[in-house]
Amino acid sequence: MKGLELARAYYETVGRAALEQALPALAPRMAVGLAGEGSECFGFDDELSRDHDWGPGFCIWLQAEDFDRYGEQVQAVYDRLPGFAGMLRRQAGPNSTGRIGCLCIEDWYARFTGLPQGPQTLTQWRRVPEAFLATATNGQVFCDPLGRFTAIRQHLLGFYPEDIRLKKLAARAAAMAQAGQYNYPRCVQRGEIVAAQLALGEFMRAAMSLGYLLNRRYAPFYKWMHRGLCELPKLPRLYDQMQALCQQGADAQTVIEGVCINAAAELRRQGLSDSASSYLLDHCPQIMEHIQDPALRDSHIMEE
Repeated sequence: MKGLELARAYYETVGRAALEQALPALAPRMAVGLAGEGSECFGFDDELSRDHDWGPGFCIWLQAEDFDRYGEQVQAVYDRLPGFAGMLRRQAGPNSTGRIGCLCIEDWYARFTGLPQGPQTLTQWRRVPEAFLATATNGQVFCDPLGRFTAIRQHLLGFYPEDIRLKKLAARAAAMAQAGQYNYPRCVQRGEIVAAQLALGEFMRAAMSLGYLLNRRYAPFYKWMHRGLCELPKLPRLYDQMQALCQQGADAQTVIEGVCINAAAELRRQGLSDSASSYLLDHCPQIMEHIQDPALRDSHIMEE
């Protein structure tokens, strides 16, 4: 059983009744689910994940005024919950506080975005690391009668303002062209094997980020970026292409060009460029022209 399934079953079978019995007036004001840090919140957990911070557990999110008044009581009820499915209730470790149990909605979102309601302005959106936005919108909400937690979640799931997405797309396309199409083959020709591997790594990171942006999805923490590509409908070959770049004896330059050809085609499909070039830097000025905000449009193409 995956962690998200386990969390839902634990809440439905054990947690819901305990909370409703102990706090009947407050229960209809609780949002419950599992989201945030940890591979299980993305659905990426496996057998190896179970060696730490894994097991039956869930989050109870309260709005600030309820958390200040009732948070300790709710946490006490949660702490008394028994184990489930032959496992002890998950315990928060020294490096995993704030992941489960009773949490304040506003503090939870501020932890990942810096703001209790999430970013609102272009400047605020630019300041939030993309992986933090992925973390703040993963997992599942099992119930949310008041809709307070879900309202902020839906705001974030609406994805970046289009100007921000366009700026990031231009920066990623430029990085792919610079690192993969230009610097990587030159480093190989010079025999600079370390620089070549660094260039390849920069290309792969930029390419995966661009894949998420073209799908209007936040890229997760780097170790899950590749795995998450499987779920993206646009650029469906990107997962296999990234895998191929890591295979011994692979013709990396051919794979790189294939990635860039597919990326250029998707940029054209989304109406962001009409250039027939496979060199991604040629697409960047047209992407930038679609940006409405003057300051953002005039910023350096790789500034993002």
